Amino acid sequence: MFIPKKVYIEKEALDYKLGKELQRQFLEHGVPVEILENNRVNFLRGKTPQEKYETGKRVLVVGVRRTLEFQSCKPSAHYQLPLVTGCIGKCEYCYLNTNLKDKPFTRIYVNEEDILKKAKRYIQTGKFNPTIFEGSATSDPVPVEPYTHALERAIEFFAKEPNARFRFVTKFTDIDNLLFLKHNGHTEMRFSINTDTVIESFEHSTPRAKQRIEAARKAIKAGYPVGFLIAPVFIYPHWKEDYLMLIKMLKDYLPKEELKTPITFEIISHRYTPTAKNHIMQIFEETKLPMDDEKRTYKYGQFGYGKYVYSKETMAEIKELFEFGLSHLEIPYEIKYII
Repeated sequence: MFIPKKVYIEKEALDYKLGKELQRQFLEHGVPVEILENNRVNFLRGKTPQEKYETGKRVLVVGVRRTLEFQSCKPSAHYQLPLVTGCIGKCEYCYLNTNLKDKPFTRIYVNEEDILKKAKRYIQTGKFNPTIFEGSATSDPVPVEPYTHALERAIEFFAKEPNARFRFVTKFTDIDNLLFLKHNGHTEMRFSINTDTVIESFEHSTPRAKQRIEAARKAIKAGYPVGFLIAPVFIYPHWKEDYLMLIKMLKDYLPKEELKTPITFEIISHRYTPTAKNHIMQIFEETKLPMDDEKRTYKYGQFGYGKYVYSKETMAEIKELFEFGLSHLEIPYEIKYII
């Protein structure tokens, strides 16, 4: 469970029951709380980007979600469901390091009722059937779930919506409070996994692969549709052997009898933008991330900016490896995409 070093609460958040409850809870447990009069978070102390990053990762901001227009979320879903912003993890490659470079803290929202009402309106348009919402586009919501109960309420909300589905992905394992909810199979719980080499090198402050797979096993036994995000896939010495071992771990640990739906797989190779590279190297000066531009292909994406990606030949190797490895699973599965 994430225990912040300091909590900042927007003054307006105290107009909500959850805001008041969180203030009381943190003060009782001796966590310093500061009220933000103007909702501006200008607290990141530190002389270097690294110091500010480390400070931010230990901070929780309690606020009100004011922007209720949902962003699109291809290819994962139709819309983002903005339950949380930011993440307590310290993954060196994460795009949040760039998108939230001046705000590396986690922000939770006390007006989830407003967020879910907006989701209801998107569903009612009938534009998609079912309408799919992604709960972790800008965050990993699991570590702060004990404070927000946002996933719990979202799962129960979507359980009652015949024309909508909810999905979220996490690297964390504290999901026990979600296992006994009435979800009606409308929420897909996904787990981001990688080889132990990648986790040890780049995914700081996160559980090991085995722990994540064990959490997925619990979710399957609770009747949830479950998926795995294998990302980012890195090319390094013995990468093929390591990823095949990861798939073998899935084969060994996942239950076969309790599966109600095929396991889904989303496989994403490592890519980076020039902006992301510059910012990552400011925070992680000794990073060993493979970001040699000359060994990559520059490709423009759907959002109008370019990324450095693996070559077509390397992508063909990645595709071949995962199609081969996953074919040995003794359970139903579906590969959503390999990109």
